[in-house]
Amino acid sequence: MGAGPEPPQPADTFGGLLRRLRIAAGLTQEQLAKAAGLSPRSISDLERGINLTARRETVRLLADVLNLTGPERTGFQATARGLTPSQALSASAGAVATATRTLPRDIGAFTGREPELRAVMRLASSARKSGGVVGICAIGGMAGIGKTAFAVHAAHQLAPRFPDGQIFMSLHAHTPGQQPVDPASALASLLMTVGVDAGQIPAGVEGRSRLWRDRIAGRQVLLLLDDAGGYDQVKPLLPGAAGSLVLITSRRHLTALEDASSISLDTMPPQEAAELLVRLSGRPGLDVGVPAVGKVVRLCGYLPLAIGMMAGRLRHHPAWSVTDLAADLTSARDRLDVLRTEDLSVAAAFDLSYEPLAGEQRRLFRRLALHDGADIDGYAAAALDGTDLGSTRRRLEALYDRHLIAEHAPGRYRLHDLMREHARGLVAADPAQERSAAADRLLAYYLRAARAADVHLVRRGRQEPVAA
Repeated sequence: MGAGPEPPQPADTFGGLLRRLRIAAGLTQEQLAKAAGLSPRSISDLERGINLTARRETVRLLADVLNLTGPERTGFQATARGLTPSQALSASAGAVATATRTLPRDIGAFTGREPELRAVMRLASSARKSGGVVGICAIGGMAGIGKTAFAVHAAHQLAPRFPDGQIFMSLHAHTPGQQPVDPASALASLLMTVGVDAGQIPAGVEGRSRLWRDRIAGRQVLLLLDDAGGYDQVKPLLPGAAGSLVLITSRRHLTALEDASSISLDTMPPQEAAELLVRLSGRPGLDVGVPAVGKVVRLCGYLPLAIGMMAGRLRHHPAWSVTDLAADLTSARDRLDVLRTEDLSVAAAFDLSYEPLAGEQRRLFRRLALHDGADIDGYAAAALDGTDLGSTRRRLEALYDRHLIAEHAPGRYRLHDLMREHARGLVAADPAQERSAAADRLLAYYLRAARAADVHLVRRGRQEPVAA
């Protein structure tokens, strides 16, 4: 009989550590290999111990995909050289003091958002003066609105106020091909970042959360939790004592966070959007007053992600003019098909907000694209969806919760221009009979509403002249 597959390596080997981290990240060997640009065979050989060590570049690629930072990354690299975890921790001991400066780089072309930045600064000041409350700021907005860029920029502005560290952690709620980070794994990473030995980290979430609160107490730390999926994911990570500030970005309204301040990022004002396009394009002499610049950012829906993509085209295509770009966008049958670069697209970003929805919520979102008006209320949406008002309102609230629709007035909702195009593309795949029936129900509702309103209109006939 032939030999069976070699068993996974013990946790104190690089193969065992790699396997544990891969499983914690929710990745298969094939997914990890693809994300790191390696072959599945190389991952398999490492995890089975066929290769006991790895090349420096391979380790760097794996650490990047696994989102390893600070001492956890240093220990991973040391273990790849053949050290045991305890030796790796000793080798990384000198890095603990600086591992709490893990913010990504700020963007030099960051533009606008002054009112929102002032709000974050006020929160930081009030949190320091409160005497017993942890400052928490939930930063929300639709996909592509620039939540991470804003939070990172704000964190760099605030960094001097938090001398004990600025910690960045992505929770990957909307990262393609990657599972959201569970609270236990996030806490383990945070504890190692502040110098806790891996062997001293408790097994459960509650124990890890208590230890995290204990280690962070009395420190002035800025914690940036990026791309959170919801309240349950972030609650165990929150410090328990005053002195720290937590910035949380999410595509959801984190309404269950007690005492949290909320900042909802909207699309950029036209002037700031034009400035962003000019700055990111790097075109000498290009001015915000050029009509084609205004046209491009308008066709981008004043959405930072889309504007950045179009600026990238100008930057990498010197032969193109901004007028050419505006014409390209104007003539496109599907703007979303144009708004893409390399492996990133606006449509894919929208999909990551749409996919977690329940089936009935997805259906309502698609059918909203069949409504041609500027906004819609619950009654019209119920007619479109063929459901009762109560169910429709709950589904509208679910779409609002994920920033797929905006509520510009009580009970009145609207879709962003690009989000509407995305919904149109999705509903086009529904059976024609279903789309026609939805449109007929909507028209019938408006006819009934018009007749009902007509009954209450005051009619004033022509006044007959009074005889002398």
